[in-house]
Amino acid sequence: MPIRMRFTTWRPLATAAIAVLMAAFLTPAAAHGAPQKTRESRPVYSYDNAIREAVWVDTGLDGDGDGKTDRVAVDIVRPREPAQQGRKVPVIMDASPYYSCCGRGNESQLKTYDANGNVVQMPLFYDNYFVPRGYAFVGVDLAGTNRSDGCVDVGGRSDIQSAKAVVDWLNGRAKAYTTRTGTATARASWTNGTTGMIGKSWDATIANGVAATGVKGLKTIVPISGISSWYDYYFQQGAPLYDSGPDWLSNYVDSPDAQAKCAAVQQKIVDGAPRTGDWTPFWTERDYVKDASKVKASVFLVHGMQDLNVRTKHFGQWWDALAKNGVERKIWLSQTGHVDPFDFRRATWVDTLHRWFDHELLGYDNGIDREPMADIERHPDQWVTSKVWPPTGTSTTTLRPATGTQTGVGTLGLTKGKGTETFTDDPSQSETDWAAQIDTSTPDKAGFVTNPLTHDLRLSGSSKVTITATPTTPTAHLSAVLVDLGPDTIRDYAAAGEGITTLTDRSCWGASTAGDSACFKNTAATKADVDYTVFSRGWADLGNYASDLKGVPLTPGKAYTITLSLAATDHVVPAGHRLALIIAGTDKDLIDPPADKPTLTLDLTRTSARVPLVGGAKAFANATSGESAAAPTATTLKGVRDPSAAHRVPIG
Repeated sequence: MPIRMRFTTWRPLATAAIAVLMAAFLTPAAAHGAPQKTRESRPVYSYDNAIREAVWVDTGLDGDGDGKTDRVAVDIVRPREPAQQGRKVPVIMDASPYYSCCGRGNESQLKTYDANGNVVQMPLFYDNYFVPRGYAFVGVDLAGTNRSDGCVDVGGRSDIQSAKAVVDWLNGRAKAYTTRTGTATARASWTNGTTGMIGKSWDATIANGVAATGVKGLKTIVPISGISSWYDYYFQQGAPLYDSGPDWLSNYVDSPDAQAKCAAVQQKIVDGAPRTGDWTPFWTERDYVKDASKVKASVFLVHGMQDLNVRTKHFGQWWDALAKNGVERKIWLSQTGHVDPFDFRRATWVDTLHRWFDHELLGYDNGIDREPMADIERHPDQWVTSKVWPPTGTSTTTLRPATGTQTGVGTLGLTKGKGTETFTDDPSQSETDWAAQIDTSTPDKAGFVTNPLTHDLRLSGSSKVTITATPTTPTAHLSAVLVDLGPDTIRDYAAAGEGITTLTDRSCWGASTAGDSACFKNTAATKADVDYTVFSRGWADLGNYASDLKGVPLTPGKAYTITLSLAATDHVVPAGHRLALIIAGTDKDLIDPPADKPTLTLDLTRTSARVPLVGGAKAFANATSGESAAAPTATTLKGVRDPSAAHRVPIG
């Protein structure tokens, strides 16, 4: 269903008025007598002379079991002048497990420190750009990483409390200390407690999780490629997406100290996340979608529509839950894979983020709340907007597969089909293989295609595919993909940079010091000329037909019905192109194969796709009303290369 909540519905008028009045006293522009008509914070404070300090915030947990509550390290960069003048500043915060093990951003930057243990280089541009504009930047080491106590528990209570405790401390509700083991306390008297969280991947996931606690003082989050439910990072409806679990990931980021102390936590992770794909209490604790009703912060969400690491189901279900609960929202959707907007739309991103934080944290009435809700990359570096997202007029339309003139090469329309199609799971084949041979009868797939469209057809949101299939074995996995068949130039999301190429020249975004440069390597779009584009995907273990929470063995020869959730997207199939639905078994390198190698027979009378079409069924009927085209020549179509088989990690 389209989301009709007005993006212009923000805080109550009185609250907004107070926020603007306070901003006049607390922001650098007002402090220096600058005109307020631009409603923009200006770089009037010294970055070189900024206060750099560290505190350790008590989380109240004892994750490592050493008999003492864990303290997490908090590195702070804040402007000196407001503190000298007795004025308080808001906070931008990035809580991450990657500050020492793996690095942040396209250049894998790490925190570095001086002899006193104060941060010298803070990764990314946030401190360089925003500290001179009157914000403090706070980089939090999650429990069990870098200089923090405790253990990594991969999105669980410890991870989330690591960051939530810092928000509480910034608002006077938690204790912090000047050292990791000492007794001297530190107060956040320099901030008004107004906090925004930002980050990519695991960092974005923490922002989602903290927002889902409803913690007071967190005014906005900017999750970039974030996880919304950790089960959906490792499984989809029982089908394993990777050949390892969260215990591998915690070991990947644990500090040496945590690795020595956290064996018990590691075992709990192993025990709580069995590779069966069944839902356990472990996953309930790490499901932030269920707590969307607690979110009080606004959300500016960014995701690559071809992200095969943190797949787009994450943003789709999070967005829908936030909408249902009336959360203020904004969204950017790119053609990239797992890429930060700083590296695919840099200048516009910095400007938009600046205005977002000015509005949300300083209370500036700068108009960003009256702008379109969504920015969508339609072609490389070509963007369109939607006033709301999904657009007004989007409705779920049921499309029906039907048999064609040759086996496995069928049609897709509004009329219920008859008969059956049969395919055999081939784990060596992927979605790119299926799409490349869409017009050819192959034993590993069943494809269903419209005639060439006479009008553009826009799909916006999340789809579902209901499949009735009879397996020949006790185990079977299913994949369903939507494909745009036609020539296009797209970002090459399957290349090493997932849609970008890193250049050698640099551009600067903020102030620099000798130890922390604000200049970063520029990037350019990596493009591919293709004959087709896979734009939405979904997977399931057929053994989960009765429940998403638990799978059971199948009875060979018995028909089962299951509904697959396909990833959210926003895609236009242009006039002259064809829309295809492909149903198959294992999607190589995107899900793991089942124990058996089943042959599955589809009952087309009980198989359908429910897709979010702008204009609904009428738009589909109009777009497919042309004369039937001659059967296309069975040629091999060109697409991007196969998805990478590399082990994926929620990291930039």
